[in-house]
Amino acid sequence: MTLPKLACVAGEPSGDLLAAPVLSALNQIPDMAGLEVYGIGGPRMQAQGMHSDWPMETLSVRGYVEAIKQLPAILKLRKELIANLLGEGRPDVYLGIDAPDFNLGVELQLRKAGIPTLHLVSPSIWAWRAGRIKKISQAVERMLCIFPFETEIYDRAGVASTYVGHPLASDIPLEPNTPAARIKLTHTLNLSEGALEGIAVAVLPGSRGSEIEHIAPIFFQTMELLADRLQGQTLNFLIPIATPRLREPLEQLLEKTRKQYPDIRIHLIDGMADEVLEASDVVLIASGTATLQAALWKKPMVISYKVPWLTAQIMKRQGYMPYVGLPNILCGEFVVPELLQDDATPEKLAAAVLNWLDHPSKVAELKARFAKMHETLRRPTGLLVAQAVAQTIANGRKNRVSA
Repeated sequence: MTLPKLACVAGEPSGDLLAAPVLSALNQIPDMAGLEVYGIGGPRMQAQGMHSDWPMETLSVRGYVEAIKQLPAILKLRKELIANLLGEGRPDVYLGIDAPDFNLGVELQLRKAGIPTLHLVSPSIWAWRAGRIKKISQAVERMLCIFPFETEIYDRAGVASTYVGHPLASDIPLEPNTPAARIKLTHTLNLSEGALEGIAVAVLPGSRGSEIEHIAPIFFQTMELLADRLQGQTLNFLIPIATPRLREPLEQLLEKTRKQYPDIRIHLIDGMADEVLEASDVVLIASGTATLQAALWKKPMVISYKVPWLTAQIMKRQGYMPYVGLPNILCGEFVVPELLQDDATPEKLAAAVLNWLDHPSKVAELKARFAKMHETLRRPTGLLVAQAVAQTIANGRKNRVSA
């Protein structure tokens, strides 16, 4: 019998982060020995033995207006991918990791051709675009949900689903060690001992070029305001750079800021988002998966986001939840502030950051809330998804033999 084949597609760094533990767990399942994994993935997936046939960066766009610019390349890639998977690259199962606008279209074509399809990370049908449930039911054989409330939605729609927890909840310890994280960053940055003492603000402006374009300048202006208002205190801003291509635009913004604030302590750090979050006292962050990461590190945060006007209007008309940040969605209320679009001003963002620093009792309450959330999300996610993949492959082979 031929070796088992898994095709999977992750469209951005967060998907690469989610999928890598799955591939690692698959390597430990005896029946999956020799499993061939291919498709589209990032460096973490490739480190687990995946062969990425196309660059993941092609799919790493967010928002309608931004996607239009990239649309020809995305459509060309999807056409090539589908042709390959329906031809010589036909897999035993296809696993789509997030990226629903891309993956659902692929999954629909593959499922019509008799290829089993799994999808990891439910589209946010509970927040906006609920109409996609019909397309999901046609395209996805089983939805692998990372949040506990999602399975009920799929049960009602007649779509098979499994709650697998969120892998970040297993990767991140229940108790952060802030002093140890600061020591590690001090060595990484070649700073003098104790340089990161005082107030540490983690600043995460996003992992996409469009986010750096629209959000990062506002975040740098916010840092300037905070430096003004916290004069006399030791203040460090820590910015983890999500991907190497974002370093240059961030360095340009830093250079501009240092012309006016030569003594400001802003540290650009390649990767190390977990260490930065663990080391911080408060977080200024773009909406996205990283907000959950910050919550699991039990950090108070200010969530912000800004997209072009047209993108914002389209999303506004299709949304029906009052919040966009994952910590607020999971808690069912505004436990951290969200300053979006016109409210995403340096003045408002700086005031919200200072509010956390000025109210330690509120921070303590928030940490307790996040600890409960962490326990709920903590599952052996990589193993559960790997088992679903392995079982789907086994079922498919069994059916072919009996036929």
